[in-house]
Amino acid sequence: MHQGRVVFGAIEEVVFGHPAAGAILAQMDRLGSNRAFLMVSGTLNRQTDEIEKIQQVLGSRCAGLFDAMPAHTPREAVIAATNAARDAKADLIVTVGGGSITDGAKAVQLCLANGVDAIEGIERIRVHKGVAPEMNAPLVRQVSVPTTIAGGEFSSIAGVTDRSTNVKQMLRHPLIVPRVTILDPAITVHTPEWLFLSTGIRAVDHCVEAICSRETHPYADAQSVKGLAMLADALPRVKANPADLDARMDAQLGTWLSMGALSAGVPMGASHGIGYVLGAAFDVPHGYTSCIMLPAVMRWNAVENADRQQIVATAMGFPGQNAADVLDAFIRSLGMPRSLTEVDVLPEHFDAIAAQAMRTPWVPRNPRRIDSPAQVREILLLAA
Repeated sequence: MHQGRVVFGAIEEVVFGHPAAGAILAQMDRLGSNRAFLMVSGTLNRQTDEIEKIQQVLGSRCAGLFDAMPAHTPREAVIAATNAARDAKADLIVTVGGGSITDGAKAVQLCLANGVDAIEGIERIRVHKGVAPEMNAPLVRQVSVPTTIAGGEFSSIAGVTDRSTNVKQMLRHPLIVPRVTILDPAITVHTPEWLFLSTGIRAVDHCVEAICSRETHPYADAQSVKGLAMLADALPRVKANPADLDARMDAQLGTWLSMGALSAGVPMGASHGIGYVLGAAFDVPHGYTSCIMLPAVMRWNAVENADRQQIVATAMGFPGQNAADVLDAFIRSLGMPRSLTEVDVLPEHFDAIAAQAMRTPWVPRNPRRIDSPAQVREILLLAA
């Protein structure tokens, strides 16, 4: 008999297929917001007119702009954005960009609500040993326009990097998930191909690790299997024709579905756990961590969940085949890296990575039990 608990989060709307600028304005009208603080991609702001178009539509309701969020959401940039949003008297944060900006705004919401104005203050609001501290709920919420497809705009978790230790730390609160996510495929055409496609593999990783989890259930499966099928179909179409907005829309919708299991309580596994360490300690883009680690994790896990892995292969259009082989070929076909060596992570680093991965939230939830860093090292060797 299935047992579980599905918590429906604080997402109010997902708007898809409408131009971003008009959709943001419509949401501000709906929410009664008059002072939007824009947290946006620096590249989009400096090299395209997309942010200018949004500012023009919002007019005097644009209260400020921050475009200096680096990859992996370092604490320093979170504090800089928080203080700018506070000075702007923002009543809404609007993000336009990738996952680091989305996560940054989630962290800013908590900083604003809890009087955090310096780097060390983040210690008061971050998760410690898996437990989120008591804190004030955010009052200034978020509307997200993602330009990548890793899916963080559908999650109530944010990752913020402590650069003094190169460790990514988790922030968690039910109300930091954006109130609204706007999926506009047209704005993603500016995203570099490697970034769009690799974050698409991050979304694939969400689906695959959920399907293969010991803790999944039919509600989660329905979203993960459909999401995986959509991503497996859409990403090669984007690769073949970057101007194909229908393909980009399908990839965005597949990404939305990819987050359903996680929000319904199904944990990720070792691919995500090891990926946290590779991102924070070696600056490997999150999409690339999934490209490299997911097939290796599948091979290592196969003795425990071969039946679930068959669901993955079937959803990707290859029933009866080895799921790790299917994923390997699929990732290679998109031109993505497939080994740790390609991202300058070498065997001499493996012991430190393995030790740190054991402290992530996901490695202990891997479907094949991981009891020691030596087992993480076995997976890393498969990805070397």
